[in-house]
Amino acid sequence: MSKIISIVNQKGGVGKTTTAVNLAASLGVLEKKILLIDADPQANATSALGIELTELEESKTIYELIEHNIATHEAIMATNSPNVDIIPSTINLVGAEIELVNHPDREKMLHKQLASIRDRYDFIFIDCPPSLGLITINCLSASDSVLIPIQCEYFALEGLGKLMNTIRKIQNFHNAELSIEGLLLTMYDSRLRLSNNVIEEVKTHFENIVFNTIIQRNVRLSEATGFGESIIKYDVNCRGAINYLNLAKEFIKKNELITDERAK
Repeated sequence: MSKIISIVNQKGGVGKTTTAVNLAASLGVLEKKILLIDADPQANATSALGIELTELEESKTIYELIEHNIATHEAIMATNSPNVDIIPSTINLVGAEIELVNHPDREKMLHKQLASIRDRYDFIFIDCPPSLGLITINCLSASDSVLIPIQCEYFALEGLGKLMNTIRKIQNFHNAELSIEGLLLTMYDSRLRLSNNVIEEVKTHFENIVFNTIIQRNVRLSEATGFGESIIKYDVNCRGAINYLNLAKEFIKKNELITDERAK
């Protein structure tokens, strides 16, 4: 059965979608079967993996899935990255926040839909919207763990306390098994003293849950998104690709250790 990981931060511009796309692609080339769920109405993860939004069947997206209008397998599409499938998003997803408000089981709509396909993948990643609304709550309720990107810039920890409180509430009321996969430091620039200060601060406060891999600032990451490709497909030799491949290897090793511990 696959592990479901939400990639979440209510702040925008922290490398959330970049991480979702490129970690999924990196795990794919390492022969892991991956499903990426784009739960952001901006649909950036969808377009970043080569899916033309204008050609999407709007009846087969995350919006229809959450509304329970289609079966999960109907929303899954192949991407241009090896071993990576996607459930795409469109701007229509904005409406789900309002439409689910009066639903008696509104926090568990996505959780119910994913149960039928968990045995088809090694890992399922959810690219959450940059907010702590009902869609994000659905994502967290459906997940086994949470990966939180944090940029190495001013106000890096701003809002992290609120996110942690939200995670605790999800654990208390909707998903007692939800855990922290790790904090990922992104947009690191070794030339800036500030970047190093942020790393020290984050590791001081969250030492045991910070990934060793740090994602460095790299213009090729932005370029790849514009071309509808992962960094692995766009330029596998660049610094950004090397960072995400290292993260994927660390991610696999961490999860193998957890599996071994549980087996004892």
